[in-house]
Amino acid sequence: MSEQSVPLKLAVVGHTNVGKTSLLRTLTRDVGFGAVSHRPSTTQHVEGVRLSVDGEALIELYDTPGFEDAVALYEYIEQLGQAGERLDGPEQVQRFLNSSEARQRFEQEAKVLRQLLQSDAGLYVIDAREPVLAKYRDELAILSMCGKPILPVLNFVNAVEQRESLWRDMLARIGLHAVVRFDSVAPPQDGEQRLYENLGLVLDSQRPRLQRLIDYNLAQVQLRRRAGYRLIAELLIDVSACRRSVHPTQLSTAIESLHQDVRQREQLCVEALLKLYAFRKDDAKANALPLEEGRWGDDLFNPATMKQVGVKVGGGMAAGAATGVGIDLLTGGLSLGMATVVGAAVGGLTQTFRNYGERLKGKWRGERELTVNDSTLRLLAIRQQRLLNALELRGHAAQQRIQMNTPLEQQWREGELAQPLITARAYPAWSSLNGHKIRHTPERTEVIERLAASLANPAPTNKTS
Repeated sequence: MSEQSVPLKLAVVGHTNVGKTSLLRTLTRDVGFGAVSHRPSTTQHVEGVRLSVDGEALIELYDTPGFEDAVALYEYIEQLGQAGERLDGPEQVQRFLNSSEARQRFEQEAKVLRQLLQSDAGLYVIDAREPVLAKYRDELAILSMCGKPILPVLNFVNAVEQRESLWRDMLARIGLHAVVRFDSVAPPQDGEQRLYENLGLVLDSQRPRLQRLIDYNLAQVQLRRRAGYRLIAELLIDVSACRRSVHPTQLSTAIESLHQDVRQREQLCVEALLKLYAFRKDDAKANALPLEEGRWGDDLFNPATMKQVGVKVGGGMAAGAATGVGIDLLTGGLSLGMATVVGAAVGGLTQTFRNYGERLKGKWRGERELTVNDSTLRLLAIRQQRLLNALELRGHAAQQRIQMNTPLEQQWREGELAQPLITARAYPAWSSLNGHKIRHTPERTEVIERLAASLANPAPTNKTS
């Protein structure tokens, strides 16, 4: 086996509870790797995972237990020395590993050092929120005895209380100048690329292998993003093309049925996006994003939900949000084609209906058509874009609530509805919500692709002073 075909072995090391397993979860996009807990000494054994490209294993990553008492271990290794004896670092470490204390008091630390000796390099994970204490200096001194390159990885750098500058100063003092910022909960978009590039600085012979992994990861980011926007486009076309004929006596039941079907269709998109980005259904918690255990917490058809995200709605909806009445509010965000209301559904809302004039009275009889209105389509588009953006910025070790930032959604709040959605309204056969199988025509596919492209590359918003 050639040297280039042998996977690069990296030991992930550091103090207990600094996020070693969390880093590996994010690098492997595996939310189930290892165990993550706020309790110390969660990882008890060495656990490995491979990163492969086209079936070839490029890197083997090894999660190791955390150092618990580096100060005592450093003193113990020092006292093992004999007068006049000169051993290099790996020899000193090996003598410790052969001692009884390596199987008793320092059993966990011994596992770390054995793995580092068998690896090509170590990723030393640092909780940047922690003060720079003597025990961390001793950890680095012990690890350096193994004679392997060490790349410090600053974790939790997005925390308000982080001490990044102090850590960088300490690391520079001991000759570690190649340092990576990588918050495993909310990693920067170029975080993996920078980590592997810095690793190439300390492992020059491995640069081609690391560059191959970088290129592969960048390509995967683009593929996931395109697939995500297509999932959103399919949802919007599906809902926009929905059109149901309803008898006046069944209007209320039909409205509730359509509400439920649209909610379920949106949920399918949510679950598909979570799966695409390798998250579990319950990995997304409710915060600003109304997603709780994989389900939307704020109801899609509640006018207050639309107001919260800045969707502009008609007067009826606005009035209804404040007074509890209003035609659009009554239908919960649905537009009724041939009749907005029927007498049986009016109840005590006569005064409200009078404001809509005679144009509504002629629509109170005959077969009606239900479609989903523009405001609801806008809200669907905004919510799914926010979810996609949040998943792109979320590490697979994250256990807290999703944070969102989607600055490019303005076009969905106001102005003309996207043309593909207007087109879809004329093709009920394109929707799975109309009680029949979708007709997967070339025209439908082309409309979905155009909508997905406009989501991925929104036109700039024209602003007037």
